Amino acid sequence: MNRSQAAVFWMRACQALALAVAVCFSMGATTAGARFNDLSHRLMCTCGCAQLLGECNHVGCTESTRERNELSAAIAAGQTNQQIFAAFSAKYGAIVLAAPPAKGFDLIAWIAPFAVFAAALLGVILLVRRWSAGQSAPAVLHNDPATLALREKIRRETGSVNNGGF
Repeated sequence: MNRSQAAVFWMRACQALALAVAVCFSMGATTAGARFNDLSHRLMCTCGCAQLLGECNHVGCTESTRERNELSAAIAAGQTNQQIFAAFSAKYGAIVLAAPPAKGFDLIAWIAPFAVFAAALLGVILLVRRWSAGQSAPAVLHNDPATLALREKIRRETGSVNNGGF
């Protein structure tokens, strides 16, 4: 193995190690505090403040304290995330979930933004193509007898000498 091959080998080994470390950190912490923080940011406070449960900070909010205590108790009881979300949804309604579940009718909330973006992009592409196709068409329209007659009529009625805009 020469020097350049050894350098490439060690570079790839470092990249693989960095990727492994990133994957390990992205798996999430398993401590109760980290799990509480994660779940409290995936639930909404039900007091009407429209804030995440973990972020609700308005004075006198009794709902957030009670819900945080319920969440802590559920985590301490060993419930899974799905069980916790199901319990909160059953008690407070689906509005307590910060993001709608990706199933059933709620799947539209995930698909609609991308579908609207794709439709708008398609519309813009078609519009630009139509405009760019229209740039070559005026040469044909300028020599059309009906267009020439209309131009002449407009020139006579307005008293215009310059009809360069047509």
